[in-house]
Amino acid sequence: MERVRVIIADDESVICMELREMLHNLGYLVVGEAGDGKSAVNLARELRPDVVLMDILMPDMDGIEAARILTEERIAPVVLLTAYSQKDFVERAKAAGVVGYLVKPFQEADLAPAIEVALARFQEFRALEKEVDNLKDQLETRKLVDRAKGILMDTQGLTEAAAFRRIQKMSMNTRKSMKEIAQAIILTYEATNEEGRSGGPFTRRAE
Repeated sequence: MERVRVIIADDESVICMELREMLHNLGYLVVGEAGDGKSAVNLARELRPDVVLMDILMPDMDGIEAARILTEERIAPVVLLTAYSQKDFVERAKAAGVVGYLVKPFQEADLAPAIEVALARFQEFRALEKEVDNLKDQLETRKLVDRAKGILMDTQGLTEAAAFRRIQKMSMNTRKSMKEIAQAIILTYEATNEEGRSGGPFTRRAE
């Protein structure tokens, strides 16, 4: 299997060094490093990594703005690594399309789950993108699918990835868009009682 290619962006060289060592230990391949947001964007455009790990507060351009650009240009998913967990930072990160957020200090064992979730979320985004061209519709579809995934996770005991696959499979089998399937799941759930008593999309079946 090909190793996941990572770019690190942090204005503290010591942090970059520690991250590089952690990622190496976990089997990831660091293909580039940057000390500011603008350089990180340019480097990602050039190298096309699988994921970017980025600090928030950096010179020239902060990590959230850089993440917004990388997300809009469909270059790579971004995991923010920051000492700041304030709500305004989190809300800005969500609006920018950030798919991972780790608060410093973190352990080496925290990195792999954050990276793997970011990669999975980015793949989901790409799958939805194939269905919808308009950015506004993409965001609306993503919100509906996220909500539908949550319902399936709660009522069926599925993992997030399995819930997404269930929606994809239902979409292919019925020849309807994932947005339509998500809306149907939500409407069916809302029409049933809070215990999740339902049929249709919630009938337990093998993956």
